[in-house]
Amino acid sequence: MFDNPCLACPSCNRYKSSRQTALDLITQQEVALFHPHLQFWADHFAWSNESTEISGLTPVSRATISALKINRPQLTRLRGMWVSMSEHPPTI
Repeated sequence: MFDNPCLACPSCNRYKSSRQTALDLITQQEVALFHPHLQFWADHFAWSNESTEISGLTPVSRATISALKINRPQLTRLRGMWVSMSEHPPTI
């Protein structure tokens, strides 16, 4: 198994780099980033009503969203376009 397994698009991966932990802004604790091989997405994340932003349900998800800048404006606009084309959100 990989030591740095968090899967991400190329842009998010640039923000992630080799990080394996990040700060949860609510608890102010350093936590491990979401591990796609060991954790279930739906246990940690949820889509907004418009399906354009990802909400963090746990310290792990909030830290991952923040570290990877998952809700940056470019991505939320892109997701909005996908929603209008009935191509989003993905089924997990």
